[in-house]
Amino acid sequence: MPEVFVGVASNADPVRALRDGCAALEQRFGSVRRSSVYRSSAVGKPAADYLNMVVGCATEAPLDALRGALRAIEAEQGRSRNDTAVCELDLDLLLYGWRVDASQRLPRPELFATPFVLGPLAELAPNLAHPVTGEACRVAWQAARGSLENLGALHALG
Repeated sequence: MPEVFVGVASNADPVRALRDGCAALEQRFGSVRRSSVYRSSAVGKPAADYLNMVVGCATEAPLDALRGALRAIEAEQGRSRNDTAVCELDLDLLLYGWRVDASQRLPRPELFATPFVLGPLAELAPNLAHPVTGEACRVAWQAARGSLENLGALHALG
């Protein structure tokens, strides 16, 4: 059963969106491990800051079914792809076990390149090795010297 990691982000009522998104993930896939929540600036466009986290779980769901479930959860949470400055909920599949498939974007190309993904992943799974390079998350995070504002556990946010 592959272990999967999903990036969870929002910049529209983000605490509620992350809570609801995590609850929906748990409803579909059972217990999920959660990183802390991190604040980051929007990349590439003027927009409100994002709250980001990574969740991990083991699932028997085939890849296409998993991706479909992630898109369904986004839609249930009101995700609209029309306004690029507002993101109600973004669920990005980062890793699907050790699967490497460029056409499926696995592992996610920016996995070790963007602090708002790498920081929460390194917290959640510091010894997890990148399926292509073999580099551990914690080593990549230390080398990146990324700076993110750690807001703490999702359940503790107001």
